[in-house]
Amino acid sequence: MANHKSAKKRIRQTEVRRLRNRYQHKTTRNAIKALRNTSEKEAAEKLLPKVSSMLDKLAKKNIIHKNKAGNLKSSLTLHVNSL
Repeated sequence: MANHKSAKKRIRQTEVRRLRNRYQHKTTRNAIKALRNTSEKEAAEKLLPKVSSMLDKLAKKNIIHKNKAGNLKSSLTLHVNSL
């Protein structure tokens, strides 16, 4: 167990950040799944910019790697264009 005041604070901060990162990552994964399951082109075109923005934010905060975000955005764009 932590003995120093700063170590206790660091534990609290880490837990808050971990929960926030998990929430944002899971929300983005659900949005990607919803976009992939969409069969209507107009709905998919509306959803694509929101999902791309979510992926960019995750990559900016190093929750996911920037190349993974780029690969996901590319594959989702190809999916929407093929509808």
